[in-house]
Amino acid sequence: MEKETPSVNKLRRDRAPESLLRLIDLMARLRGPGGCPWDAKQTDTTIKGYLLEEAYEVLEAVERSSPTDVCQELGDLLFQIIFLARLAEERDEFDLVEVMDRIAEKMIRRHPHVFGEAHVEGAEEVASNWAKIKKAEHGDKGDTAGELRSIPGNLPSLLRSHRISERASKAGIPVPEGVEGLKEMEDALERIKTNFRSSSEEASEKALGDLLFGAASIARHLGLNTEHLLRVANDTFIRKVSMAEDDLRKKGLSLDTASRDQIKKVFEK
Repeated sequence: MEKETPSVNKLRRDRAPESLLRLIDLMARLRGPGGCPWDAKQTDTTIKGYLLEEAYEVLEAVERSSPTDVCQELGDLLFQIIFLARLAEERDEFDLVEVMDRIAEKMIRRHPHVFGEAHVEGAEEVASNWAKIKKAEHGDKGDTAGELRSIPGNLPSLLRSHRISERASKAGIPVPEGVEGLKEMEDALERIKTNFRSSSEEASEKALGDLLFGAASIARHLGLNTEHLLRVANDTFIRKVSMAEDDLRKKGLSLDTASRDQIKKVFEK
């Protein structure tokens, strides 16, 4: 027996069908006769690039904690989803209604503790049940390597490492995490030092790869995401460069004219 769905703001619930149909009709107009020549010539291949770009812009808006920007970027992302669904509809493959119905059915199926009679003790058990249900849906052949290969190869590599480590851990495969993971990273770092001294490029590459994968696994174990951590570190470094340039300008210098020691000094502030 399904549990009662939490209520949604009445005004927004009443407007939802109208707003969605407005977007669907707008897309049909853009792609139809007398519509937009640019939109009419787009394909799955061209739109997927915009889809990825908009997804990253949503991510940046979320990280800035800007509700206005998140709302705007979610709209841009939704438009690309509707665009791809329209292209499929034109080929008589599926339409947006089927997309929504399928995801709703999958979420209901994957949450038996909400929409069924299953009982869970916490988030970890939810994740475990999710993995089991997913395996059953795809026909579990015990092919864990195949499961890992199914993680999209065009994901950012650190994010893909996070997902690989996550799925491997759920399958009972030892992955570098916790204290053991730190020891493996220390070992990788020592190998990097050794190989650096001996100028062994191939061995250094492998050790660096092991170090990065280990970092992704440990971050996941701590409830963090290495991809996010690295984005933050990138932004922090850029801010430090900007501040260093400002400090040098006040002294009548620039990165081009300052000595290495002067640059190092302003960076260490």
